[in-house]
Amino acid sequence: MAVDLTPRQPRKAYGGEGGAYYEWTPADLPMLGVANIGAAKLSLAAGGLSLPSYSDSAKVAYVLQGNGTCGVVLPEATKEKVLAVKEGDTLALPFGVVTWWHNAPDATTELVVLFLGDTSKGHKAGQFTNFQLTGANGIFTGFSTEFVGRAWDLSQEDAAKLVSSQPASGIVKLGAGQKLPAPSAQDREGMALNCLEAPLDVDIKNGGRVVVLNTQNLPLVKEVGLGADLVRIDGHSMCSPGFSCDSAYQVTYIIRGSGRVQVVGTDGKRVLETQVEGGYLFIVPRFFVVSKIADASGLQWFSIITTPNPIFSHLAGRTSVWKAISPEVLQASFNTTPEMEKLFRSKRLDSEIFFAPN
Repeated sequence: MAVDLTPRQPRKAYGGEGGAYYEWTPADLPMLGVANIGAAKLSLAAGGLSLPSYSDSAKVAYVLQGNGTCGVVLPEATKEKVLAVKEGDTLALPFGVVTWWHNAPDATTELVVLFLGDTSKGHKAGQFTNFQLTGANGIFTGFSTEFVGRAWDLSQEDAAKLVSSQPASGIVKLGAGQKLPAPSAQDREGMALNCLEAPLDVDIKNGGRVVVLNTQNLPLVKEVGLGADLVRIDGHSMCSPGFSCDSAYQVTYIIRGSGRVQVVGTDGKRVLETQVEGGYLFIVPRFFVVSKIADASGLQWFSIITTPNPIFSHLAGRTSVWKAISPEVLQASFNTTPEMEKLFRSKRLDSEIFFAPN
């Protein structure tokens, strides 16, 4: 598979005083087009508002930094849900959802949100297409004032004023005194899961920790059709070589820290060997085996998997395939001695996915 797997950072698509929208494209990261995955990042300055919009793709949103507010209007809903969001929050956003995002005027940090999603039904393979409801490129700027007036029961003069009153595109900075609705704890129920506070699915001392996002802890994931996880490994720890055994792609965004990544594909060929750090994104093809080793600072990443309840097979550790294979087959497969087979099998009896440094 001769596709460039090199991790990339995003490019700025648009923005202004209120913040910016960044995206990865298949031109820079070809695997996005192959896997039909979109990836983007929203960064809002204090007082920044990402105007209401919807997308052609189902997505998972992960709050990388800051605190803020998100408005969500589900299809056929008569009222929006207003959620307080903070670092570690994950939201599943199905097709047809209208959202807006806001960073408080007195915020001391930017609100940064990562979006990963399936573009197989979108306009562009590997890239989100967002539809703005207002602003200079909003949907209603394309309709005639006659159509807008009839739709909203306004005079054509009032319709023209309303449509043209927001000259900015996508992101604005609210003026002093402008207020937005307060978030509701009730609205948050079933809409968001904080991966930094959720029960750990894997917790290995001095090794690493995992929280898996699936249909059990966030039911909307089923509608999105994606699974996700937050992984944090400690300094110099290793993540076991493994692969997705249900024909899924793994899309990984490095949140912070640094480390080394190796990916091995068909015919035992190493197709990627690189150093990664915060801000980079890469994609592992289906059935390819990936492993990571953290530098001294540790390594943290957020991934989506293109199935809502992913299953992985690991090739090292207590739960690895090799522990299940019979000694005779292992010995014959490696063409080795019984002594070497016993030595091999005696290792990693207590370690699972992550291996702390010796």
